[in-house]
Amino acid sequence: MSEAQATTQPPVDLTDEAVERVRRLIEKDGREGIRLRLGVRGGGCSGLEYVLKLDDTKTPYDVEYEIKGIPVVVDAKSALHLQGSILEYTTQLISGGFRIKNPNAGRTCGCGTSFTPNQ
Repeated sequence: MSEAQATTQPPVDLTDEAVERVRRLIEKDGREGIRLRLGVRGGGCSGLEYVLKLDDTKTPYDVEYEIKGIPVVVDAKSALHLQGSILEYTTQLISGGFRIKNPNAGRTCGCGTSFTPNQ
């Protein structure tokens, strides 16, 4: 992925339910400049785990996007692992909450918070 693509095409899409839930969380948080941070880091049962949090900081490695009106920040390395992913939100009694559908995951753990990249 080129630098130009990284700044114009978000690596992740959000479902309407996820947008609504994140919007409510941002409003409840109330901090100025708050955005949704999406990423991956080493750890979890499968090797990489997802990062999903509200954040008011930005590093030199971050790329900012606006996805359906939601300010989102993703570091450039995570963007490679998240390319083509969809952030969902569900209110199911069991396994409800945020979930990332990631086409780059070769294997995921049972809890859905970590994955092994495709080889």
